[in-house]
Amino acid sequence: MPAARSTAPVDPLFLAAPRVSTFHGTQPLTNASGFYFARDERLFLVTSRHVVIDEDSQHFPDRLELELHMDGANLTQSTGFSIPLYADGAAVWRQGRDSGGEIDVAVVEIDRSALPGAAVFQAFTPAHLQTAFDDVLPGQPLLVVGFPLGFHDALHHLPVLRYAVIASPYGIRFQGQGYFLTDARTHRGTSGAAVVMRDSSPTSDTAALPWKLLGVHSARMDMGDRDLVLDESLGLNCAWYADILLTLTAAPAPQEEAGAPGADPV
Repeated sequence: MPAARSTAPVDPLFLAAPRVSTFHGTQPLTNASGFYFARDERLFLVTSRHVVIDEDSQHFPDRLELELHMDGANLTQSTGFSIPLYADGAAVWRQGRDSGGEIDVAVVEIDRSALPGAAVFQAFTPAHLQTAFDDVLPGQPLLVVGFPLGFHDALHHLPVLRYAVIASPYGIRFQGQGYFLTDARTHRGTSGAAVVMRDSSPTSDTAALPWKLLGVHSARMDMGDRDLVLDESLGLNCAWYADILLTLTAAPAPQEEAGAPGADPV
């Protein structure tokens, strides 16, 4: 269920996307984006897989830190909340792959009992997933909710919104991969951001957060042979279909609970 306690005078979308920082011990590494996803009684942070580990760039954080709001009526009140990425040397996040290969999405379960009692947030749920492909039209306006270059409202600890549009047929796996394209201006630090559109007919399950969750922003799409002097970048981005979250947040099999955290669901 959504674990939201909010009287904040802002759209609840802003409270579903905490600022994510990566650390190795006390050493800060990178800024990123993410969002909360709740399923049954469990709560998760969703972000990009390359936020929690990226072999190519030698990025190996051992914990994440989120910024939590502590007072819905006074958003200037916040605190840091640390999430370890390893337990007894084993990765605790879950990542995915499908017939197209690895998926650049990761989820980390948040221990609800460790959260401050006054924490204010909103969470997407399976009911927020966009399952009707025909309802997402070519050129559909979307929002990307995140922290480009770490930029945000530093006083109220809120993300910023970037306007985007659907740039490839929604429901089709672009080039056989589990993502679709968006046309939007994005920057480093936006990795893991929720890609959403307004829910025009929210149900009782989604009324507290009336937005449809379409995807998880991953990276910019570019041409490998682009002339860096003559040609501008494409300005296109990859967003992984959000239905992968149903696989990643499924209750773990007994053998996974016993000692295989971080295993790739297929």
